Amino acid sequence: MSKKISIIEVATRLFAAKGIKETSIAEISKLTGAAEGTIYHHFKTKDELFLAILENVKDGILEEFKNYSSEKTYKDGLEQVENMILFYLYLVGKQEEWFYLLQRHYPYELATGNATCRKLLEEIYNCLVDIFENAVVEGINDGSIGDVSPRKTALIIFSMVNGLVWFKIHNLYDTGSLYMELISSCRRMLKK
Repeated sequence: MSKKISIIEVATRLFAAKGIKETSIAEISKLTGAAEGTIYHHFKTKDELFLAILENVKDGILEEFKNYSSEKTYKDGLEQVENMILFYLYLVGKQEEWFYLLQRHYPYELATGNATCRKLLEEIYNCLVDIFENAVVEGINDGSIGDVSPRKTALIIFSMVNGLVWFKIHNLYDTGSLYMELISSCRRMLKK
């Protein structure tokens, strides 16, 4: 693994656990074995490092989805929607630090004045919503889902699932106990 990738991975864990402002370059240096000068060679500022992390998260989500979906077939679009919910929850479990990072306030604070950060956050959320939207369109086309607005419906489904993720990340509720109710709610919403 290259030093740059190692720096991104360690910084992701630290930023997710402690926050960006609370993490020092010295900590990242100590955990990666890279000199602080090496870190600054790759990333001029912590914000630049954070943007590289967001790019890595976006690419990682797309790669995970490609791997997940290449092994799956669905009887219809409704089943595909249900599997996309499962995929999203699986991804959160597998890459918790990505979602801890996305749940922090700092990314959205930075995005208000940093167009690159805003663009990356939009790309991350759009790729997640697109996964649901494609499944809804498939269901409309095969008749397993009623006449709904694909994008708006995908946004609502994503918001419901992401709300459970928020509960999980903040240890506020046993989200596993809500999985079947979430699926039932989606079925009722999508019913033809």
